[in-house]
Amino acid sequence: MEKGRERYYRIIPLAGGVLGSTTCGALLYAWSVFIRPLNAEFGWNRADIALAFAIACLFFGLMTFPAGKLSDKIGPRSVVMMGAFILGAGFISSGFINYKWQLYLSYGVVAGFGGGLIYLPPIATAPKWWPDRRALATGFSVVGLGLGSFVMAPVATYIIDNFSWRSVFIYGGIVMSAMAFISSLCLKNPPAGWMPAGWKPKENGGNNQPAYRDYTHEETMRMPQFWLLWAAYFCGAFAGLMVIGHIAGHGTDSGLSSMEAAGAASWLAITNAISRILIGGIADRFGTKLSFFIIFSLQTAAMLLLFPSGKLYWALWAVSALIGWNYGSMFTLFPAICLNYFGAREQGSNYGLLFTAWGIAGFSGPFVGGYLKDTSGTYLAPFIVAAVMVGIAVFIFMIIKEPEKMEA
Repeated sequence: MEKGRERYYRIIPLAGGVLGSTTCGALLYAWSVFIRPLNAEFGWNRADIALAFAIACLFFGLMTFPAGKLSDKIGPRSVVMMGAFILGAGFISSGFINYKWQLYLSYGVVAGFGGGLIYLPPIATAPKWWPDRRALATGFSVVGLGLGSFVMAPVATYIIDNFSWRSVFIYGGIVMSAMAFISSLCLKNPPAGWMPAGWKPKENGGNNQPAYRDYTHEETMRMPQFWLLWAAYFCGAFAGLMVIGHIAGHGTDSGLSSMEAAGAASWLAITNAISRILIGGIADRFGTKLSFFIIFSLQTAAMLLLFPSGKLYWALWAVSALIGWNYGSMFTLFPAICLNYFGAREQGSNYGLLFTAWGIAGFSGPFVGGYLKDTSGTYLAPFIVAAVMVGIAVFIFMIIKEPEKMEA
């Protein structure tokens, strides 16, 4: 294959990752736009409405493991295509609900289920085409989680204001399903043993060096490094999702206007998207473990600054931007370090199981933040807990060591 054509073909899975993750970002991170209209029409309180989002996060996160195993077994295209239809069915059905249980089932269970099928396969596929730039390829595969919320929130708000919230679910579901379907057509695993022209892995078994093989999924699950990564993922996601769920409320409670408080959420979303690509190039150059240690250290400091920054909009925006950068970076670095530690052979299964930490954190983080706010009266306690959680992740990356290579 000619070099120019090869590079062009390698870009196609990246495009599939951007489309798929943008679909998932629109599904999850723009949920807050539905709170006001659902409350106005049905009188449901915010906790009841937020439960739909929590259920979606839980099913989204838990489905990535079976999605990864299926992707490893039957290929990413079929899995994402299946997810496209399931997500579309759930999201569109949410436009016809009249009871809470219907919303929990259609949006929370069905759409969350479909989103989990869409999200994981591109992350496992793109780095196989870019073994020379694995972290960067992963960044492209997850950048849409930030882009989806950035685009969906204003578009959905316009449709709600001029038409209805039901129109967002119905027509948005059609568009999201189509995007995910196109994403599936971009995904295909490279042939066995394929490598980019002119590139060779560092360890190839030559010069009397032993040949190494990737870990199987069963072997990975027995490694303490894997479960340390799982714990670090949970801690980082718990803190990040807690802040995402409450950052605007913290701003208004501190005396900022609703627009000033919303600006903090916008800055968090912008840097969340940008960091997913930029951190990939940094990690490819300096290493994922060092990158993790730096971003989690910065995130711990940002969590401690979050409460006192609430009275000044520019300070809150700056801290929110830093939190968004660090939070978004995780979604590039975790699949990259999983790939580096355990190999590409069963990356779908390995990262799928690792990502369940995000699903459980998404169900528990915002709830714990709200509970601590209600019981203490301020956001000081939630943000201190968030800082402690990220501090645990810092400690994990101080002690974790790359597992020994498995001889073939």
